[in-house]
Amino acid sequence: MRFMAKARKPASRSSAHTKGAAHRSAKSRKKKNLPPPPPAQRGGVELVDPRVQAQLKVYDEALALFHQQKFAKAKQELEEVLKGPSKELADRARMHLKIAEQRMKPSAEQNPRTAEEHYQRGVGMMNIGRWDDARESLLKARKAAPKADHIHYALAALDCLTGEADSAMANLKVAIHLRAENRYHARNDEDFAFLQEDPRFTELLYPEKDGMAGQ
Repeated sequence: MRFMAKARKPASRSSAHTKGAAHRSAKSRKKKNLPPPPPAQRGGVELVDPRVQAQLKVYDEALALFHQQKFAKAKQELEEVLKGPSKELADRARMHLKIAEQRMKPSAEQNPRTAEEHYQRGVGMMNIGRWDDARESLLKARKAAPKADHIHYALAALDCLTGEADSAMANLKVAIHLRAENRYHARNDEDFAFLQEDPRFTELLYPEKDGMAGQ
């Protein structure tokens, strides 16, 4: 009997070993069956596909132009977004595209009366290259609201687009005097590329450099 009792113990250890191996195997299978992590997203748009990443980059550029009220350029970029693979980005672009097209329409039939209405019409004319009409509307806007910094800024941009450096500098100087933040906007605004080589433009936008040079 003593021999038989001893003979059962190895069988018991073997059984426990088998159960442990089976348990580990089951856990291993569970780990293998876990779903993969969700793809990276931004604003609900998946970014795994490099084509979607490229589409998102164009959309961001279009949105920046849209907020700068450069609707003609924004329209071109938004139309490119529509060609991309992400339906959600395309839907967003389509919404902004409609607004941009509305803003670009000549507003003669609206008969602008207030400074802001003249300003909006002037910007709209700038966006479609109608410089004379743009200037007429922006000058009316400035007359109605002489302390509106964004109107002086728009006139400065128009002056650059039409090659009038002195007038551009004068208008930009007033815009910055009325609102200092316009200095930083002008640094990154491609409409002022015409003035990039003008030392007066550098002094106006980077006064800290001029101060350091005098030390």
